[in-house]
Amino acid sequence: MIFKYRETGALLVNCYVVGDEKTREAVVVDPGGDADTILYLLKEDDLKLKAIINTHSHFDHIGGNAGLKRATNAPILIHPAEKDMLTGMNSMASQWGIPFEPSPPADGTLEEGDVVEVGGLRLDVLHTPGHSPGGISLKVRDMPMVIVGDCLFQFSIGRTDFPGASHAQLISSIKEKILPLGDDCEVYPGHGPPTIVGREKKYNPFLNEDQQAGGGSGLIIPP
Repeated sequence: MIFKYRETGALLVNCYVVGDEKTREAVVVDPGGDADTILYLLKEDDLKLKAIINTHSHFDHIGGNAGLKRATNAPILIHPAEKDMLTGMNSMASQWGIPFEPSPPADGTLEEGDVVEVGGLRLDVLHTPGHSPGGISLKVRDMPMVIVGDCLFQFSIGRTDFPGASHAQLISSIKEKILPLGDDCEVYPGHGPPTIVGREKKYNPFLNEDQQAGGGSGLIIPP
């Protein structure tokens, strides 16, 4: 497997490239911007982009959609609950004062139980709402790796002060979908460094049952 990531866009979103070494097929997850940089990452390994996947529709995670779509014509995939929001993020970006190229409409949707095939690789789709209604995570089948968007961060969780967000739902998503993947499972978030499930179970204060906060620590502020 070819797996690499770069921080992209003004809010430093982790953009992931997942590729198959044999077929050279690849998907890009959460292109936050800097489409030229992402295209270079693909070119480095002679990868053909099969799909652009957004874990959710917040503007900082979709800023590179348009550029990648123009260059490769790869389909944009997102959860059905985020499909309409995908093309309506201009006002949110304006509130943050960040230049933003609107995303084209989604070409298809991904729901719980769907499987994204990338050559011989399989990415299992988990619906992990809470930060946003249609947030998804992607578990690499047969490998201890999951890409979680803004569901879970190292020692923190995604914000839940946006329309359609829910702190209780987010905690449920983490406890029911991410933690059962096993203590050794590597967690690749939308912002910040990777972590592992066991570390978060032990040290993440937001996973404490007594925690009543309304979402995310002050360490992670992007949408």
